[in-house]
Amino acid sequence: MTEFTLKSGIFISFGAFLQGFAMAMFLFPHDIPSGGAAGIAILLNYFLHLPLGVALWLFNILVLAIAFKWLGWRKAVATISAITITSLTISILETSNLSAAMGKSLFADLVIGAIIFGFGVGFLFRYGASSGGMAIVALLIEKYRGKAPGKSMFYINTSIFLLISVIKDWKIILLAIFCQWLSTKVIDLVYQYKKPVKKLAKAS
Repeated sequence: MTEFTLKSGIFISFGAFLQGFAMAMFLFPHDIPSGGAAGIAILLNYFLHLPLGVALWLFNILVLAIAFKWLGWRKAVATISAITITSLTISILETSNLSAAMGKSLFADLVIGAIIFGFGVGFLFRYGASSGGMAIVALLIEKYRGKAPGKSMFYINTSIFLLISVIKDWKIILLAIFCQWLSTKVIDLVYQYKKPVKKLAKAS
């Protein structure tokens, strides 16, 4: 079981902030879906006419309930904290209108946003939390099947984006898939990074 310390709490908070910063400043101004949970919310809104906010939180509550049972309460609590920090970051940045300064270059914002988002989620995974939504499903797959969470999240989210393509502009879907591909590369890089071990010189 993951031991939570002051260090892990700081990195989880930092990762959650980076995730929210990337969404608010680089991805949302271009209407690029940041992940599968947002995609599920769009589908629930389209088919069941649920408000997007309600649909998103209902889905997160469902997967967090699964997290409590299979991932343990420590990781679930860490995830709830991460989701709260991410939401607050997005709300503050949107309220301050700082994101209005972005959106000048679609490709540059897409690449920068995907990289920052990947670092944020990577820190969350590395220190025992997740970004919520499909990230929890990816962690379950990593826990029981040994698959890298970033790669699993890419395949899951891509499938959801393809479903959304029937009700949204296909160009946005392609941008979302590219964002997921790039960010998951960064996620796995951060999550699987191992500090180099210094070898002691053998006495001659």
